[in-house]
Amino acid sequence: MARLIVNGKSVEVTVNPSTPLLWVIREQVGLTGTKYGCGVAQCGSCTVHLDGAAVRSCVMPVAAAEGKQITTIEGLAAGGVLHKVQKAWVEYEVPQCGYCQAGMIMAVAALLKDKPKPTDADIDAGITNICRCGTFQQVREAIHAAAKA
Repeated sequence: MARLIVNGKSVEVTVNPSTPLLWVIREQVGLTGTKYGCGVAQCGSCTVHLDGAAVRSCVMPVAAAEGKQITTIEGLAAGGVLHKVQKAWVEYEVPQCGYCQAGMIMAVAALLKDKPKPTDADIDAGITNICRCGTFQQVREAIHAAAKA
């Protein structure tokens, strides 16, 4: 049994402690915005926040998340108001296929929390998510817009 705090709500799940957090979020908790991409922490589609830090949930054992604040894309907006990164994503029409975007948004939100006015070098170093549809220019523009918001 694992006790988790997901998007501010306490959740109890019965899983093996080594089960990746991604699968617990998707299959036990029922929040499917966090996506499976590569399974080896490279692509970033599975990015969530653990106590405010961006982590790749596909390789994070659920035992390591117990007692910590887990925020998924479903919990990023507050009180029905989109997070500034989500707003910028819409304004700059970042998503094409959209599959990896939840993880990208979560990574950017964590970056802006740590570096409110990131440089292009900060973005290059901090956002290692892989987007196959080639929207990186719009991603960069949206990050700078969100930083100004």
